[in-house]
Amino acid sequence: MKKISALIFSVIFSAGALFAQVTTDDAGLRVPEDRIRSGNEGFASEEFRRGVQAYYKGAFNEAIVQFEKALAYLPDDNLILDWLGKAYYKAGLEGSALSYWNNASENGYGGLLLENKIEIVRERRVTGDSTDKLMRFSEAGAFPGEFQGNLIFSGPVAVQPNYDGTMWIAAYNTNELILLNQNGKVINRIEGPVNGFDRPSDILRLHDGKLLVCEHAGDRLALLNNKGNFEKYVGSKGRGTGQLVGPLYLAQDYLERIYVTDYGNRRIDVFDKDGEPVFFFGGSRDDFAGLKGPTGIALTDERVFVADDQTGSIYEFDRAGNFIRELVEPGTFKKPEALKYWNGSLIVCDSNRVLSVDAESGALFEYVRTGNAPARVTSANPDVNGNVIVTDFTANEVYVMSKVQELVGGLFVQIEQIDASKFPNVVVELRVENRHRQPVVGLQQENFYMTENMRPVSNLKMLGAASNNTEADITIIVDRSVDTAVYGREIESSVREIAASMNGMGTLRIVAAGAIPATEYVGRPDLLGDFSLAALKTKTAASAACDLALRLASNDLINAAKKRGIILITAGSNNGLTFEKYNLAELSSYMNNNSISFSVIQLDQGALGEELAYVSESTNGELYYVFRPQGLGDVVKNIIELPQGIYQLSFTSAMSTNFGTNYLPVEAEVYLLNRSGRDETGYFAPLQ
Repeated sequence: MKKISALIFSVIFSAGALFAQVTTDDAGLRVPEDRIRSGNEGFASEEFRRGVQAYYKGAFNEAIVQFEKALAYLPDDNLILDWLGKAYYKAGLEGSALSYWNNASENGYGGLLLENKIEIVRERRVTGDSTDKLMRFSEAGAFPGEFQGNLIFSGPVAVQPNYDGTMWIAAYNTNELILLNQNGKVINRIEGPVNGFDRPSDILRLHDGKLLVCEHAGDRLALLNNKGNFEKYVGSKGRGTGQLVGPLYLAQDYLERIYVTDYGNRRIDVFDKDGEPVFFFGGSRDDFAGLKGPTGIALTDERVFVADDQTGSIYEFDRAGNFIRELVEPGTFKKPEALKYWNGSLIVCDSNRVLSVDAESGALFEYVRTGNAPARVTSANPDVNGNVIVTDFTANEVYVMSKVQELVGGLFVQIEQIDASKFPNVVVELRVENRHRQPVVGLQQENFYMTENMRPVSNLKMLGAASNNTEADITIIVDRSVDTAVYGREIESSVREIAASMNGMGTLRIVAAGAIPATEYVGRPDLLGDFSLAALKTKTAASAACDLALRLASNDLINAAKKRGIILITAGSNNGLTFEKYNLAELSSYMNNNSISFSVIQLDQGALGEELAYVSESTNGELYYVFRPQGLGDVVKNIIELPQGIYQLSFTSAMSTNFGTNYLPVEAEVYLLNRSGRDETGYFAPLQ
């Protein structure tokens, strides 16, 4: 009995004396500190290994528990502190993550890499995800039309960025469309139908994914399918309705009507989505003298903005063609060309400048000036990475312009998952963003460099990029509060329309937000064509725990498809949604750090509650009114087209695993034009 008591006492005493310099064994002898440390390291190593495995499985709460246990054995171990910070970060608890990272950094761990991570995460928490809209751009890279004497393209006049990071360039002089990737390499060339393009001046991706090319000298528009194959012509030469003379630039509204600036006819021609003529406008009427030289055109929901290179001004019309006002004074611009609407402002190309014009006040801000060399900037279009792609017709170059802050800050790289189940073949999944959470899309294998313990890996291959995925996993949260229950028919039709728009692809989940949220359905979207609220087990309640519903929905999407989103169906401010357990910053961080967007379908036209508006805006989500004219068919499409900077690579490891007990360090560096970023982490091979 005495031996058993002594043994129990020894175990309890040892476990409680991890911070002591020495202790005694069951015989009362002094035990050296290195023996205690060795024993503690063994326990900590096992808990740490379990924590790493849980982290890579997306079980972040479990990983936190395991890392906390490991830290109890080795309180000052910097590697454990770093991983504990990673787990808290992925769980949306960024304050706790920063605390552990700061402790490790103060101990001399991580160097500039960890300091940079701390700075970026802290800056995001203070300033949010958005950057200053009015900030000068600087050249991040340039793609010349000639390289080592070889002609690549000539006369770039317009650019159409794609959501996968590639970009179409309309080459006026060589009568072709060029598809470039983020590194400026030519992926594809399109010369049009048998007779070719006739001076393409603009290119537009329509809502259905097809391409529309404006042929300035051909007095027509060429419609191509989403692969670039010619389908038909739209319009013909002439002065009647649906006829064109020297068309220049294109735009499309939310009803899919096509607007064309008709320079020769001094007007704007409008076609329906099938290419049939509707009407034209822009002539002299009442207090408007009429367009003299219409060039660029841009649309908002209900307004049409047209640049005029003869008057040097921008005019505003409604979608019916009625003149509203002159946005800026005549002579403001020398030779304005393309217009694009972006972040509440118009991007205007004018000779050697790219400017921002506030769509409400007309206030000007200069984004870019190309210098005193001969230049004719014809088009500037934002891409999915937050850059502005600029075509310079005279210099025969395409510029990638980035905000100065982004060029200085570099890239934020995070290794998110490592699958070593088939070791030595290892699959790595990493995320690339800028400092403000904007994903970096369109990278190729040449943009990545990976090492193990600072030695280059062998057989590095890029397996894919999430931006190329064409389907998404969607979770619909149905508000079951009493205030929203009166919109039963609208809720049912919304769910059915979203399910139908998924075209049978991906997984659809239904979460009912009641007093206690619950998952009601997980499966194929095409099985919800007859969705009914009567099938839900969750009953209506006076209030609905929205924060718990969001957390539940996010948990289910952690290991879902890489393109994923949450859609809440609710009334506006007059609803019973509550946020009591999780604050808004934690919810937003959890979704952001796991690439989950949050959108809202509003059942009434009242103002959306501040809580929902904050979370939606913070996670790149959208707000939709249930009775919007274009319906809800594009809600899923918008989620799929959200940029995703997630990449998957594989390599063959040369590290020694020690039967799966060794921690194997791995490093990843990403280079894009003149920006770069880096991350370091590690993994365990399977136990043997």
